[in-house]
Order: sequence, then structure tokens, then C-alpha cells
Amino acid sequence: MEALGLNETFSRALLRAGLTEEDVATRLGVDPKTVRRWIEDRALPYRRHRWALAALLDTAETDLWPQLRSTQPRADEVVAVYPHLSTVPREMWLHLFGWAQHEVSLLDDAELPLAGDHDVAQVLAEQAGTGIRVRICLGGSSGTRADERSAFARYAPLRDSGQVEIRLHRGVAYSFIYRGDDQLLAVQRAYGLPTGEAPVLHLKRTAGGDMFTTYVESFERTWAEARPLSG
Repeated sequence: MEALGLNETFSRALLRAGLTEEDVATRLGVDPKTVRRWIEDRALPYRRHRWALAALLDTAETDLWPQLRSTQPRADEVVAVYPHLSTVPREMWLHLFGWAQHEVSLLDDAELPLAGDHDVAQVLAEQAGTGIRVRICLGGSSGTRADERSAFARYAPLRDSGQVEIRLHRGVAYSFIYRGDDQLLAVQRAYGLPTGEAPVLHLKRTAGGDMFTTYVESFERTWAEARPLSG
């Protein structure tokens, strides 16, 4: 019988991180057998899993899978990849929303809202005041009245201005999306990890690209299913 190969770099990274196959499977929401196939180099993880693994192991995906360096260059749509939401510079958020000329859209975490930052909230209010469309959809909550009251308290000033549209979505938020015109940040939630530890994609709209459009469509569908935030 032919001996199985082994992705030694991936295996060593798991050892350094103190993670087992079962740990990785739980955090990424896959079967442990799938992780075993990755370790034995019998399958290449999907892109979303590679990015999640790279963030989890604090390394680059091309270090774990060197073959990607020549076969899969980074898409033009990808401006940057941040290992964790908490590593996105504050200035990036202010720039993303502050430079928008047409619309700002947020599929935000109801339990850890970005607009809880005073400066971010101020930029959103100022943009709405100039006539730019600002929509905030709160997702990721359990849908309890306590969550709704907390969300209302944090977003009431923006909503009460009458210039910002805010809705609450009770479904599962697989990612959080923050858009300013033709750029967006997409938080890639990973099972078992706090939102702040999730990796983030910085994307821009490009001719022929479809990643940016995919997240825009995801936001629009979520927004259509959400209901206005009540007081």
C-alpha cells in the first residue's frame, strides 16, 4: 500500500498551537476526518477554511500550503487580510465610512456593535446628515428582548436622528459586513471563536470580480428579512 503524504508544515503549526484534529474540526465546524485529510495532504481546504486556519495558527496560508504561491495568486479584489477583527486599525473604520460618497451599510454584531465606538458613531451620523444613505442591520443576537433593548440603547441616537435606517435580524449571522461604497470589510466568523478573534477580508469592487458582489448580495438579503428596530 502506498504511504500517505503528510503536510509537515501544517502538522508542526498544530503542535505549536497545542491544537488537535478535533479542536480544529470543532472551531471550523467540519468533520475531524476532513482535518485528517488536510494533514495527510489528500485534500486542499476551501478558501474560507484556509483563511480561518491561517488566522487560527497565526501564519500565512501560503506557508501552510506553498503550492498556492504559484497556482492561486491573491485576487485583485482582496486589498488586505487581517488575522483578527481586533487587529483592524481604528483609522480603517473611520476611513471606510468617512470617505463614502453614496452609501454605508453595516451588518453588525448586536452584542458587540461597532457603532459603540463614539467616533465611528459620529462619522455615521455625519454621513447620514449629508444625505448619504446609512443602513445598519444588527445580527448575531439570540433574538431576546434583552438583546433588543441593549441594541436599542446603543443605536437609539442614530435612529432617533431620523436619517439612519436600523433593523434587527434574528437569523444566524455567518459573517458581519461593513461597506462604504465600493469597499467593504467582511468578518469571517469561525465556530467556537469570539467575534473579535475572527479573520477579516478587506475587499474592493473590481471589474469581473464576484467576491465583493457576493457580500453585497448577502447584506441585501439579510436586510430584506430584518425588521425595524423598535423602541
